[in-house]
Amino acid sequence: MYNIHTLKEKVLAGQLLTDDEAYALPSFGSSELREAAAEITAAMCPAEFEPCSIINARSGRCSENCKWCAQSAHHNAKCEIYDLVDHKECIEAARYNHERGVKRFSLVASGKKVSGDSLRRMCAMLSEIRRDVGIEVCASMGLLGRDELQQLKDAGVKRYHCNLETAPSHFATLCTTHTIDDKLATIHAAHSLGMEVCSGGIIGMGETMRQRVEFALTLRKAQPVSIPVNVLSPIPGTPLGDTPLISEDEILDSVAIIRLIHPTVQIRFAGGRARMSKEAQLQAMRIAVNSGIVGDLLTTIGSSIAEDKELAREAGYKF
Repeated sequence: MYNIHTLKEKVLAGQLLTDDEAYALPSFGSSELREAAAEITAAMCPAEFEPCSIINARSGRCSENCKWCAQSAHHNAKCEIYDLVDHKECIEAARYNHERGVKRFSLVASGKKVSGDSLRRMCAMLSEIRRDVGIEVCASMGLLGRDELQQLKDAGVKRYHCNLETAPSHFATLCTTHTIDDKLATIHAAHSLGMEVCSGGIIGMGETMRQRVEFALTLRKAQPVSIPVNVLSPIPGTPLGDTPLISEDEILDSVAIIRLIHPTVQIRFAGGRARMSKEAQLQAMRIAVNSGIVGDLLTTIGSSIAEDKELAREAGYKF
């Protein structure tokens, strides 16, 4: 039988929980679990909230059959379709975010991978943003190989994003056109080039709490510096369109568990949090969440930069 105080002290002493210790976390009461995570966040994470923003650089017609995604060509969800975002619009979006204190700007593209002329054009935009706007640039362009990642690195990208999405034991029920091992291969290729990795996923897709622990433990293989946590926003026309919403208590317990397993990593608010009450968002930030994707997201609406700035300050962070 494990004791939450003992596990918390182990983490505060700089040691990682074992798999068995991690799988014991859902057995603790919500209040003690959240208090332990909050203490770890306060002691081991910076008091500065790191905002980033994304732009949908290529939208729709994705070959992959991920059940949660409106951009999949396999589903009948309504989503905007275009091959490449307007160059000027992309540069101006980066400048808009930079002027409002956002630290990072990422190009996110639909599809299994971006390659060829599309990749060259996106690299040109990233290079211009890095040079002329001055904001740090990131990219999320699917299951890339080392050569493609090298092109991004040469364009100024220091951090690559590739979500694992969920636990390996659950992933195959949600997507059959690629695997978590495919994702980890891209992540390992990024690491081999000296790039940082941002990798997280979505909670609320029918997984159990134990599978959320499995997901957090699998993320250790990705060695992320940032873990985006999305809460499923069921989208009509997708196979998960009628999925019941998980409760705010489940969300708070989940981010607490992720913090205990990843004590020093940025845990990043991402899609779906807009449906949470302000109080629940503040609680999540005190418990574990110390960074966020701000502004409009891919196919669901996020909150404004000004709103997020005020929320972060209310939670006790610098923005």
